[in-house]
Amino acid sequence: MSKRHFLEFETPVAELETKIEELRYVQSESAVDISEEIDRLSKKSLQLTKDIYSSLNPWQVTLIARHPQRPYTLDYVNEIFTDFQELHGDRHFADDQSIVGGLARFNGQACMVLGHQKGRDTKERGLRNFGMSRPEGYRKALRLMKLAEKFGVPVFTFVDTPGAYPGIGAEERGQSEAIGRNIYEMAQLEVPIVSTIIGEGGSGGAVAIATANKVFMLEHAIYSVISPEGCASILWHKSDKAADAAAAMKITAQDLLELKVIDGIIPEPVGGAHRGAEKSIQAAGDTIEQALRELSQFAPDELRRLRREKFLQIGRLETT
Repeated sequence: MSKRHFLEFETPVAELETKIEELRYVQSESAVDISEEIDRLSKKSLQLTKDIYSSLNPWQVTLIARHPQRPYTLDYVNEIFTDFQELHGDRHFADDQSIVGGLARFNGQACMVLGHQKGRDTKERGLRNFGMSRPEGYRKALRLMKLAEKFGVPVFTFVDTPGAYPGIGAEERGQSEAIGRNIYEMAQLEVPIVSTIIGEGGSGGAVAIATANKVFMLEHAIYSVISPEGCASILWHKSDKAADAAAAMKITAQDLLELKVIDGIIPEPVGGAHRGAEKSIQAAGDTIEQALRELSQFAPDELRRLRREKFLQIGRLETT
């Protein structure tokens, strides 16, 4: 098990956890029974964590969404799906490993699953470009989704990206066209599409694989047109105003559910998905299962109509 990474606002919990680990070491090295003290501090740590996580501000949620120990797409794939066979390449330029995907089974039913993958260590993060996809990544995703349509199987996507990669090479190869094409084609797919935002849902890089019939967010995920830092740089010309930008942008799951941008919130354990990956993944699997059950009753034309109406309703104002 890797060492637990604490965020700045979790410092009081980190101090308690350090004390608990020291006491456990002392107990293992001596005949003194201090189990009651360890138990007392453990309960105190849990309650403190509950208190902190019950009053998070949007910037703190952003930091949790980016936590390096949160479960990533392949963690969900390995736990929720079976018989996963990864497919590679966009058949045009290259295999962008910031997006992974392939055929699998969900509760025994054939499906297509794909999503962003950030990488766990320095080497993998470089290989996967920190989850920031290039045009070939989105073209690979579209190829897999069209393949799913050909075989009449549902599509499940997992979103976790700061945004599409803005490099010169990506722009030269048609980054904006690739994103726009994905959105256009996804709107017309004749199979159920369920998307889950598991960490960061950044800009068009997220929407390019989240134009779905049902869009869910983990409790401490974020979803926005731009990062808080990017927004702060534009509005105030200062990236250190990111916390103010996060508060103004309505990027949390609770805000987006109220605005009807998403269809539901998947609960996370106390302390976030990075502290209870198994429970978070199970909750996501249960939510996806229910969504597929609801969507399976609709014919292809109806799926397309419902998906179109869902996105046309976002941002619509009603006057009385």
